[in-house]
Amino acid sequence: MRAYVLGFQEVDRTRIRDVGGKGASLGELARLEGIRVPAGFCVSTEAFQRVMGEAPSLGELLDRLSRLKAEDRDGIRELSAELRTIIEGIAIPEDVQDAITSSLARLGEQAAYAVRSSATAEDLPGASFAGQQDTYLNVLGRQAILDHVRRCWASLFTERAVTYRIQHGFDHRKVHMAVVVQKMVFPQAAGILFTADPVTSNRKVSSIEAGFGLGEALVSGLTNADRYKVRKGQVIERTVATKKLATWAVEDGGTEERAIEPERQARPVLTDEQIVRLDRLGRRIEGHFGQPQDIEWCLVDDAFSIVQSRPITTLYPVPDAGDQGNHVFLSVGHQQMMTDPMKPLGLSLFQLTAAGRMLAAGGRLFVDATKQLASPASRDAFLAMLGRSDPLIKDALSTLIERGDFIEPSPGEPTASRPGQGKPAHFDAQVEDDPAIVADLIERSEAALEELKRGIRTRTGTALFDFILEDIQQMKKSVFDSRSMGAIMAGMNASTWINEKMMAWLGEKNVADTLSQSVSNNITSDMGLELLDVADVIRPYPDVVAYLQNVKHDGFLDELVALDGGQEARDAIRAYLHKYGMRCAGEIDITRARWSEKPTTLVPLILSNIKNVEPHAGERRFEQGRQVALQKARALLDRLRQLPDGEQKASEAQRMIDRLRNFIGYREYPKYAIVNRYFVYKQALLQEAERLMQASVIRDVEDIYYLTFDELREVVRTRRLDDQVVGKRRSEHELDKKLTPPRVITSDGEIVAGAYKRADLPAGAIVGLAVSSGVVEGRARVLLDMADADLEPGDILVTAFTDPSWTPLFVSIKGLVTEVGGLMTHGAVIAREYGLPAVVGVENATRSIRDGQRIRVNGTDGYVEILT
Repeated sequence: MRAYVLGFQEVDRTRIRDVGGKGASLGELARLEGIRVPAGFCVSTEAFQRVMGEAPSLGELLDRLSRLKAEDRDGIRELSAELRTIIEGIAIPEDVQDAITSSLARLGEQAAYAVRSSATAEDLPGASFAGQQDTYLNVLGRQAILDHVRRCWASLFTERAVTYRIQHGFDHRKVHMAVVVQKMVFPQAAGILFTADPVTSNRKVSSIEAGFGLGEALVSGLTNADRYKVRKGQVIERTVATKKLATWAVEDGGTEERAIEPERQARPVLTDEQIVRLDRLGRRIEGHFGQPQDIEWCLVDDAFSIVQSRPITTLYPVPDAGDQGNHVFLSVGHQQMMTDPMKPLGLSLFQLTAAGRMLAAGGRLFVDATKQLASPASRDAFLAMLGRSDPLIKDALSTLIERGDFIEPSPGEPTASRPGQGKPAHFDAQVEDDPAIVADLIERSEAALEELKRGIRTRTGTALFDFILEDIQQMKKSVFDSRSMGAIMAGMNASTWINEKMMAWLGEKNVADTLSQSVSNNITSDMGLELLDVADVIRPYPDVVAYLQNVKHDGFLDELVALDGGQEARDAIRAYLHKYGMRCAGEIDITRARWSEKPTTLVPLILSNIKNVEPHAGERRFEQGRQVALQKARALLDRLRQLPDGEQKASEAQRMIDRLRNFIGYREYPKYAIVNRYFVYKQALLQEAERLMQASVIRDVEDIYYLTFDELREVVRTRRLDDQVVGKRRSEHELDKKLTPPRVITSDGEIVAGAYKRADLPAGAIVGLAVSSGVVEGRARVLLDMADADLEPGDILVTAFTDPSWTPLFVSIKGLVTEVGGLMTHGAVIAREYGLPAVVGVENATRSIRDGQRIRVNGTDGYVEILT
């Protein structure tokens, strides 16, 4: 028998397909002891589908709707209006009417009802769809209720609902509409309860919005709401608004807004006792559903009724430290210049590679900084280090410490060293400034890579995984040993010393930026310059250039040989890929497509170099940068010799300049070495994936990307995999893409934001961190994907972040602005090497600055001005 109507007592959260998200939630709530839910029933999706079947013309309209993009507002408006008109005009079949009427008779046909939409893609963990469909209050009489049920069905195709589905990738044909018919309550007050603070995301703080009468005036923004915050059963914040309007039920049906009496406007809607009681109800509901909730409540005669509860879908997940203590987590992605989500295989491999423990949340990695912050012995040095790399993280942590309500001090602990650094602080005293040190480190790394390539060829099955784990341990010893880390710290410490001393002695700011240009052994800056050499090879051959302008597939290299100059072009690109083909955007995630796997990525960069850069620019630019640095060094030394104790100051400065130029370029090499190994691992793991696919264990080789390293090893061993795991992980990854990772998050889920504490800025300037000196003006090119690059000479790149794969773009720009970064992150290092003014850590830069605007970048003082 068809179930066109289901009572609340017949449904629970497993029945979303039948009664939609709202209906399933209400059915679940109605089962909870001590939770008041007004009685009601659901008109099921089966009834909706039956009605939709009465209008065959809907199919063609849905086909047209599915082809629209979210930006096509006129098309959406036209088609959605046509769909709603057709649905509202369909006669409800008699058996569906009978089912609704019978349920009304049981509850009381003379009562007033709320008639509310409940879509199958509503109130889900990844998308709330809140406010996308219609709700009607105080509906009186059988015929009015039937009419409003039909309107709810039609509201599946409101413009906002259609646009929301398009933006979130929902198929219009697969989303169905149920309708909740629920007895009205006539409250003295109503509002929203969030069991996690919607501003800070703190899971331990409830946030309540309250207004007089029905909640509609509050939800629609017609009136201000009282706001209360509760933590651990205590009201910790109370804001009483002046409430001039309220929505009330009208005797003959519907609602109206009425003015609130002046003497009541400033009264609190709820007492403290009611606030705490409501919070307790919210915590019970949250506990039942297992995640923070957005709850609609009504207060009737001092008793709370719950009329809806949906998951809060905007909260960033909290890293799991494995205990109930207070923890402070820092984003790894903001240090690695890669804040996109990673797939499980990429996450797990990076965790294995890291020097210290990293925790995954929302597809990103975090480190637990609680011990460093709790110990007075380590805190100051830790904050100072963070201040140099990312002032926003330092300020957020300082705020948390100053509050004194979260981090518990642990006096007497020894100073905590950074994991994996060994003893780099003593490097300066132990080793002379010998350039051969870096050359030896690089030679050893290259030899180890060749040994890895030889050894991995014969490994298959679980032996391959054991071999990779063993190699990772060897790699960590190499990358994180005291000699390698000491070389990095020598360059960084020299840079700090030079900047501090030249400011103190000569009053000149950020001198090390100029002195860092065109240093030796910077593998990443070499990568950008060497792509200029590739452009030089191709430039004389117009047929090759024309062919590349239309390349669409990654097998193009073999087709080049048929063209005049094609052999030379292919050899140059292949040589480049042999050295740098393991790189790509987001390269710390092993699952990302490498340049060798997707060489078309390089084509627009090569064409841009041919168009915008003069021939033989690579070598010339390097030499020009070297001369600028050397001239700056000579000028500084001459000025220092004029000072008291000038010869000694000049001698110390010369030593530090030599140290800077000998070692600062090596800062980029360890990551290159790690990514090189990653590509070797990846190629071997993909061969295992091919075998799994041939054995019908997986459907696609890239399915392995959605398994952790250990899970993949087990699948290879057992030749078994739960079919649902990969699909579930794919869906989770898509949801992770919609999240914005915080720099700092606590174990309570609180996102602690930092700020630049500066007052010395021009009016309207956007503040950031100065990382490469100089001032430049130009056209802003706002890019979120390197593949969209269409640069002209003199452009300033504005983007969320840059990792090494973006380096080839740096040869075509005049300046750099990023949302993420610090003094020693990739973009900053390469900007200094190329002499590009740069400001990083500019929050929301890609939204504050529009593509094409003329901007001024002050890389000396750390701000950006929008000129036009």
